[in-house]
Amino acid sequence: MIPGPTPVPEKVLQALSKHPIGHRSKEFQKLVESTTKNLQWLHQTQNDVLTITGSGTAAMEAGIINTLSRGDKVICGENGKFGERWVKVAKEFGLEVIKIDSEWGTPLNPKQFKKILEEDKQKEIKAVILTHSETSTGVINDLETISSFIREHKTALSIIDCVTSLGACNVPVDEWQLDIVASGSQKGYMIPPGLSFISISQKAWEASEKSNLPKFYLDLKSYRKSLLNNSNPYTPAVNLVFALDEALKMMREEGLNNIFMRHNKHKLAMSNAIKALKLKLYADEKYLSPSITAIKTEEMDAEKFRKIIKDKFDILLAGGQDHLKGKIFRVGHLGYVNDRDIITVISAISNTLLYLGKISTEEAGQALLVASKYLEIN
Repeated sequence: MIPGPTPVPEKVLQALSKHPIGHRSKEFQKLVESTTKNLQWLHQTQNDVLTITGSGTAAMEAGIINTLSRGDKVICGENGKFGERWVKVAKEFGLEVIKIDSEWGTPLNPKQFKKILEEDKQKEIKAVILTHSETSTGVINDLETISSFIREHKTALSIIDCVTSLGACNVPVDEWQLDIVASGSQKGYMIPPGLSFISISQKAWEASEKSNLPKFYLDLKSYRKSLLNNSNPYTPAVNLVFALDEALKMMREEGLNNIFMRHNKHKLAMSNAIKALKLKLYADEKYLSPSITAIKTEEMDAEKFRKIIKDKFDILLAGGQDHLKGKIFRVGHLGYVNDRDIITVISAISNTLLYLGKISTEEAGQALLVASKYLEIN
């Protein structure tokens, strides 16, 4: 129950175990054609969606280095570990960073983006880079509103980390006119780590013609050219593409709205059960990510709490990062997670709190009752 790698369905594991085939074969080309169409469906876009053998960070880096040039001015949103990473990446490539930050556990303020973009009369800002679902804190940022301000600017590209939001909540790429959207296989896609995905708008392709940042393996023009033949410029992770094909078929069968509703009810069940257990949510309650719930431990050491749950119940929870280590733990409810999993992890947390003398049996029962209400269990 961590925010990645997430649980993998049996059907996907079976697909993963197939014998590899040649990545230049007609069979593999058919597979790429199928996965590409389904990736466009998941992204709700007609744009190119490219598959890279690499993590979500590779996709984000590719989005930056293929569309920008050294010295370009960019806005980076930072309200957690991953927003912090994109600031570092942008600076590493010699970009001039205007940082918009907010305290960890709180969302980025869209009005700050609006103000800076409106004041940029000379259109010097070339991109806005931010994380949609901030995994480190359990906060989801208001991408819809921020993206509307980026569109009004006309020049700036949106380069968005949707690693833990795509496949968990609504990210209508074409409707919001998002230029670069990056995601990773080990999250909402329900397959092991190793693939990343990047959707690219026509505006972003036009910007790529002016980009002078160095690139070779992550040169997206080569991926686009290969995709015309349902291929890949380099040797891809063939078996992960088998798995991707099966996972996307499962997602299409469930349907986008059902996927989003499932993640939302799990978020509500988890967050409200936690409050019933006298624990506090780390994130602003109005901006809880559908993918992960971050929980304060305050009087307890979060690492010791996680260890007890791992030892007693064989359930792995995520810890806090950087200054939050030992202060919070995080429960992932992303991808192939069902109601039973949510009830199980709430029961494990309740039992551990009982064991530590932090709550009564009545409060433990109340937490399950609250969760069941959101899960619609009679």
